Amino acid sequence: MNFRNSQFWGVAADVSSCPPENRPEIVFSGKSNVGKSTLINALCDNKKLARVSGTPGKTRLVVYFDVDRKIYFADLPGYGYAKAPKEIKAQFSKLADQYFASGRNITLVLHLIDVRHSPSAEDIQMLHYMNEHHLPYFIVFTKCDKFSKAQLSKQMVLFNELLSIDEDARVYCVSADRKVGLEDLRAGIAEYVEEQIEQ
Repeated sequence: MNFRNSQFWGVAADVSSCPPENRPEIVFSGKSNVGKSTLINALCDNKKLARVSGTPGKTRLVVYFDVDRKIYFADLPGYGYAKAPKEIKAQFSKLADQYFASGRNITLVLHLIDVRHSPSAEDIQMLHYMNEHHLPYFIVFTKCDKFSKAQLSKQMVLFNELLSIDEDARVYCVSADRKVGLEDLRAGIAEYVEEQIEQ
């Protein structure tokens, strides 16, 4: 799969606006400032593909990208941004809830967590939801270049204690800025998609 052969597909304000369910869909979820757009750009090696906002919580739609005409990347609105008005937070939650409850062909969720901070209540809630509804997911810890290897190992032990990660979920540590872990994550996504297609 050629991740560099990617382009913006469009946005969806509701489930009916999402693209046809004719391809596997890889969903990016996580807090507003965790770096979802930055990671999409890094995976596709195109800094201009996903618009990276200087204001966390600005993306209020599901943003779709066509990856090599084989899969879709779906960037969900972020959650947990303290400065977002209550009604906007409610819109985020409603759209995400509708999306996950829609029965769409969600092949895999990439749930992003900033490795520097303890998981938020929303992160814990999201993992519980995915476990409860048997949604396949990878955990992607972002901004791992901010820690030394020893600090990172210590942090992983802490996360394992705090999070109920499904035994089938793969865990990746990445840095979009330093291009750390990206090749492993690309390979993991491609391998997982191929496995699902073969089933």
